[in-house]
Amino acid sequence: MPDRPKPVSDGTLPREFYTRANVLTVARQLLGRLLVVRSRDGTRVSGIIVETEAYRGPEDRASHAYGGRRTNRTETMYRTGGTAYVYFVYGMYHQFNVVTNVRDAPHAVLVRALEPVEGIARMRRRRPGRADHDLTNGPGKLCAALGISRSLDGADLLGPRVWLEEGRREVRASQIAVGPRVGIDYAQEWADKPWRFWIKGNPYVSRSATRRLTPRPRSS
Repeated sequence: MPDRPKPVSDGTLPREFYTRANVLTVARQLLGRLLVVRSRDGTRVSGIIVETEAYRGPEDRASHAYGGRRTNRTETMYRTGGTAYVYFVYGMYHQFNVVTNVRDAPHAVLVRALEPVEGIARMRRRRPGRADHDLTNGPGKLCAALGISRSLDGADLLGPRVWLEEGRREVRASQIAVGPRVGIDYAQEWADKPWRFWIKGNPYVSRSATRRLTPRPRSS
């Protein structure tokens, strides 16, 4: 497995973890890491990352930065690795991404699912009536449960508001499943890239994770 930059003394992932050139490596190695959000009252709400998707602009048709697109929303993707990229979709949901690589290389990893660790009572209040396995098993769900909104877009992942830690268990290569990304049929041949990664058998992985594991048939 590729080398992993060592965490800083408090367990927070260092800048060097994010600025590596291969976004697929970062997407894999985010599995098992702890995503932490500090609530307004100073308490921690967190979860273990169990599912990710990699996006590699500008050539990736599924990326918001495809073709070098730069807008008010996508500008965050062009920042230095270790920046939070949070956007709003369908008029309903926020989605949390980790910007990777160096400045002006628009690579990012979408965090698709978490296993709740800290602040579970708060997650239940934010998503009332949901079973615990349904609190964070999707990109919109985890943002609601952790209180992630556009206010965190552009936040430094080594800063005091949101960050990632080494985690509590190592995920071996044999424990990682790989498949195509979700909801990007518009991306043509890029829709079949095996750039989604998840922990096999984890009950908090999104329901869509095990769907469409083989490429779609192409029309002649």
